[in-house]
Amino acid sequence: MKHTVTLIPGDGIGPEVAHAVQRILDASGAGINWEEVSARPEADRRGSAYLNLDVVDSVKRNRVALKGPIATPVAEGPPSLNVGLRKALELYANLRPVKNLAGVKSVAQNVDLIIVRENTEDLYAGLEHTIVPGVVESLKIITEKASTRIAVYAFEYARKHGRKKIAAVHKANIMKQSDGLFLASCRKVAANFPEIEYREVIVDNACMQLVMNPHQFDVLLLTNLYGDIISDLAAGLVGGLGVVPSGNIGAEVAIFEAVHGTAPDIAGKGIANPTALLMSGIMMLDYMGELDAARRVEQALHAVYREGKHLTRDVGGTVSTDEFSNAVIAELSKS
Repeated sequence: MKHTVTLIPGDGIGPEVAHAVQRILDASGAGINWEEVSARPEADRRGSAYLNLDVVDSVKRNRVALKGPIATPVAEGPPSLNVGLRKALELYANLRPVKNLAGVKSVAQNVDLIIVRENTEDLYAGLEHTIVPGVVESLKIITEKASTRIAVYAFEYARKHGRKKIAAVHKANIMKQSDGLFLASCRKVAANFPEIEYREVIVDNACMQLVMNPHQFDVLLLTNLYGDIISDLAAGLVGGLGVVPSGNIGAEVAIFEAVHGTAPDIAGKGIANPTALLMSGIMMLDYMGELDAARRVEQALHAVYREGKHLTRDVGGTVSTDEFSNAVIAELSKS
């Protein structure tokens, strides 16, 4: 079966890692036709930047996309294109598996976490405005609909994948109404999944507990901003954002992406590590039902890391992006 997948190369090292992953997935035999599009913002006649609708249309048409990193200016420039895509496509669930990868130095071992983050509202949605000069208001929007939807996703994921515990992360001791609504929604959903242990953890305590003992957690269920922060914290336990995947999933479409930066300092040098995007590509293959190809690519990736002879510089090796990709493809040919 042939699948058409939207490929969004991104900025900086994005095109290098995206095309490396494209080569590897093509070698897996998954049967993918690629439709490459740019997500760079367009400008209207007033000079205001806005989301390129061609990329939205492509993802809606193909229902699945693989995306490299896209730069987001800090404290200036247009709104985040990453957030814009999630809103435009209603990608309400951000799924971030966090596991150790053999051969990668890390501060914790045997980590196996699933982070499920609500992806459409909360402070991270960027709804803010200037009230008067020197005073800015940001809106934290929490709805029962979105909170229930993400809780259902988390519990159904846990049931399907044999996960035993879910911890909802919050700050309802202070934000009693907004985070309180999130917790109330989670509790209602949890009641329908009695086989899954449910607990609630205040966000600052959750950060400390993750650093001290990440093994106490299984699935973490979070609102948008807390999920963004804690998913990066958890990635730091296993070696960083370069070795963890991410998927943004909606009712009808999904985008799988690398969540590390665009690394402009090494862009064009051929030394970027495509591992994070490749791992996201494996998630994409699973989503598309290409389970055999997904396992073969996963096994090939792990074999390269276990051997340790063809790793990029960021993980202690010396090889180029192409040499790493060639090693993974060579392992694929053995299976």
